[in-house]
Amino acid sequence: MDPSTLDAAFWATAAAIVVLLILSAFFSGSETALTAASRGKLRSAADKGSRGAERALKVTEDNERLIGSVLLGNNVVNILATSLATAILTKVFGQNGVAAATLIMTLLVLIFAEVLPKTFAITNPEKVASFVARPIGVIVLIFAPAVTAVRFLVRGVLYLFGVRTDPDSNILAVREEIAGALHLGHAEGWVEKEDRDRILGALDLNERTVEEVMLHRSGIEMVDAALPAQDILAQILQSQHTRLPLYRDNPENIVGVIHAKDLLRAMHKLLSGGTVDGQGLAVFDVMKVAMPPYFVPETTTLGDQMRNFLKRKTHFALVVDEYGGLEGLITLEDILEEIVGEIADEFDDYEPEQIAATADGAYIVDGGITIRDLNRAHDWQLPDDEANTIAGLVIHEAQMIPVVGQVFSFHGFRFEVLTKEENRLATLKIRKL
Repeated sequence: MDPSTLDAAFWATAAAIVVLLILSAFFSGSETALTAASRGKLRSAADKGSRGAERALKVTEDNERLIGSVLLGNNVVNILATSLATAILTKVFGQNGVAAATLIMTLLVLIFAEVLPKTFAITNPEKVASFVARPIGVIVLIFAPAVTAVRFLVRGVLYLFGVRTDPDSNILAVREEIAGALHLGHAEGWVEKEDRDRILGALDLNERTVEEVMLHRSGIEMVDAALPAQDILAQILQSQHTRLPLYRDNPENIVGVIHAKDLLRAMHKLLSGGTVDGQGLAVFDVMKVAMPPYFVPETTTLGDQMRNFLKRKTHFALVVDEYGGLEGLITLEDILEEIVGEIADEFDDYEPEQIAATADGAYIVDGGITIRDLNRAHDWQLPDDEANTIAGLVIHEAQMIPVVGQVFSFHGFRFEVLTKEENRLATLKIRKL
């Protein structure tokens, strides 16, 4: 090393390299903070009056332009710093200066311009993002023309390879981001399974239709409007339900919905008037106290149907298919149960456990249980695209009506048919493979 080479120009260049490394660290930390910061937390801070959080939200609206500007600035300062280091070290060490510059700058950039600032930024991304938002906003504005040109060039190259880009699409949808955070939190033990299921159930309302949770028409209790008033009153008093559909001639022809309170109120009015006798009840018309039926298509989402229930101030709807045929019924309680789980009251009939564990690690399952409920109970991933119930899934996969004793294996589970009721699979034995 020649001491004469350590002149003012050498030290000025070394100082410039240090400044460039500081700028590189700034770009690296800013990129990490702005991409890792939670927009929800930034929005909360902005609502509380944080100007930095508000600027960070504005800067991160266009992630592609933000990342392009930060990467452009970071590469410019890194390349410039490496070039200056090569120049001065070549002057000092001769031909060995290139190798020395490569080794020294790699270590300096890796430690002080990459790992250190990114580690610092990731520890509190929202705070760092709020701090760097103003200068990064200026840099984005300055580099906008160059970044725009690069974006068009990149999309043109991708287009040649058959890749179509959508500049307005989000890399991660909000729902998937929340769901992923909940699953991670549950796996790490700071989110309870019940809390996770409730939040995911609420998020799923707009993804699921009334057809998936409705009571099938085979299980609907109906009232024949042609029956005498005494028989109708007796049936309603014996029923566990408050509202019952009225049909005329055949169960497909729903003409109204009778509410137990409305019927009892009308009967009480007859009692008060002293006109209740055999003849009075004979001429009583149940349709005068029945409500008009409310029909909804089977493709309505649960989110839309819940809003419709609240808007109409009713809790009961009949589900029809595309031809107008009756498919089932749905209540507000059915939708709420998708969020909070099974809701039972003192009037509900006791139902035996739908899932019972056996000593050998398998489960005896009611064939009518929904796949979604089974998945939620045991954190399984059985598909529910082709069937709503576990019996329906077995029939779909088997492509036949199984007989008692038949065994099937699919989706990582072993299914054995234990009992049947006509063509319905009543109970199944399920074991995870």
